[in-house]
Amino acid sequence: MKKIICYGDSNTFGFNPKDNSRFDEETRWTSILQKNLGSDYEVINEGMCDRTGFVNNPKGFLFSASKHYPKFIAQTNGIDFLILWVGTNDLQFQYNISIGTIEKGLRQLIDLAQEKVKNIIIVSPVILDEKVLEGFFSFQFNEESIVKSRKIGRIFRQISNANHCVYFDVNKIVTPSDIDGLHYDKKGHKLIGEKLAELIKTQFRS
Repeated sequence: MKKIICYGDSNTFGFNPKDNSRFDEETRWTSILQKNLGSDYEVINEGMCDRTGFVNNPKGFLFSASKHYPKFIAQTNGIDFLILWVGTNDLQFQYNISIGTIEKGLRQLIDLAQEKVKNIIIVSPVILDEKVLEGFFSFQFNEESIVKSRKIGRIFRQISNANHCVYFDVNKIVTPSDIDGLHYDKKGHKLIGEKLAELIKTQFRS
């Protein structure tokens, strides 16, 4: 059985923008991925709401991939695939993150992963919708966050390709919910899970 670790933030966790709850297990894209890949795979959800990828999160260790991820990956064995989906929360205006910090941070996470995992899929950060300025998370994101979200996909693609990772542009498949401009609805999760399953089946044929 092949093990897939899905390491990410609230969209991996399964945050439901409709009522701020967590989608049930059957609805989350990680479960859709499991269903479509079948019993030859074990899909493990390692999502955490508000997790940042490249800056220290004041909420602490589990919320800062730059701190948590190195220890997590070092202690995890038998991983066949890593799906890494972080970077959206780093765009919160409180962090004022630079493009250089994003580039350096992503390279560091990939370097650490490649010590343990051969097959790595890098998922693009969410392109934020203008609705994020009106919804529940307007206290975290601003216009500059939206502008950066439109730019960094290119950086993620370049770094993924340069480091022999597979790049998955989620923004070509789904758009965030109109409710908060940040998270995906039930239909979005279904599409993400299905398309990732297709990618794994075609890109990583044994």
